[in-house]
Amino acid sequence: MKIEWLLNYNPILLALGATLFTWFMTALGSSMVFFFKTINQKILNSMLGFAAGVMIAASFWSLLKPAIEMSEQNGSLPWIPAVVGFLAGGAFLLLVDKILPHLHLGLSVDKAEGIKTTWQRSVLLVLAITLHNIPEGLAVGVAFGALANNPDMGMLAGAIALAFGIGLQNFPEGAAVSIPMRREGFSRLKAFNYGQLSGIVEPIAGVIGAYLVLTITPLLPYALSFAAGAMIFVVVEELIPESQRGNETDLSTIGAMLGFATMMLLDVSLG
Repeated sequence: MKIEWLLNYNPILLALGATLFTWFMTALGSSMVFFFKTINQKILNSMLGFAAGVMIAASFWSLLKPAIEMSEQNGSLPWIPAVVGFLAGGAFLLLVDKILPHLHLGLSVDKAEGIKTTWQRSVLLVLAITLHNIPEGLAVGVAFGALANNPDMGMLAGAIALAFGIGLQNFPEGAAVSIPMRREGFSRLKAFNYGQLSGIVEPIAGVIGAYLVLTITPLLPYALSFAAGAMIFVVVEELIPESQRGNETDLSTIGAMLGFATMMLLDVSLG
């Protein structure tokens, strides 16, 4: 199917459409709570590992690699935007992690991270999940925003591959959120609502990312690297540790390998 016509659209609108798709995939995965009350730990570990693999691959193939190539084309030292942006992205997520009150699934309220608060357990759980989705939406938004300065088919295909890959891993991630919430005592409808609500931040972050790239063009390589750093922070801080629970850690490793290979295939073949 020809996709050249997409180049005629505003990159911000494309970013919005792409991140609405990733949110929809989160909601679709969350809807699995209507069919299952529990989720096998082996399956959960595999899904979280797969999500981690997709995000690791996307961080390099869709974000860091283009950032380095753009820096080379601009005649600047290619490693500076990549390193500075990458570390800044990780530092930003670290700061948010320390400030934003949130609670990870399976933990008691007294294990909540961030600023101490009296917020309800459900709110803290949703905020923890939302924290995961910020860098994903930002990454997709920045990728589409880059089309304003480099409106070619390779860049467009790469952005589409990134959105598709993020959406692909959002499906199992949505299920991995809503079903455990059901196990913790939430109703099916409430667990679904909280699960899909966590993904709504992606269109917001996507539009912001695309807008910033359009308004501050020299920031593009830094913005791409920033999104990569934020995504890697989430993978190392949350997804990998959560995927290693129980005794079936090999499955999370296999899931991560398959996720990385899937995202690499999408990005290289399409982009």
